[in-house]
Amino acid sequence: MLIVPLRQIPNQTLQCQLNGQPCTIDVFQYRYGLFMNLYVNGDLVIGSVLCENLVLIVRDTYLGFSGDFCFFDTQGIDNPVYTGVGSRYVLVYLSPDDLSSLGIAT
Repeated sequence: MLIVPLRQIPNQTLQCQLNGQPCTIDVFQYRYGLFMNLYVNGDLVIGSVLCENLVLIVRDTYLGFSGDFCFFDTQGIDNPVYTGVGSRYVLVYLSPDDLSSLGIAT
């Protein structure tokens, strides 16, 4: 499990290497929720997926991404909003081994 560093701003993009995959992650706030795009090698894997507390974001291995992401509310059970990302709401990358240890098939 790896915490993805986010800032408390409504729209942001970051680039990182996750499990050997060059990733670009967009996180952006709309009035009705926080959303995420994920690109690997410049190719869109998931687009405009609603981020909810404790809900996997990529969800499907057929998309070709190794692992998944999930937001955790460290102070309750609310869905994330940008004003709390990086502190109250933490974005976590879960490797295939992490998912397997949680009993989630990859």
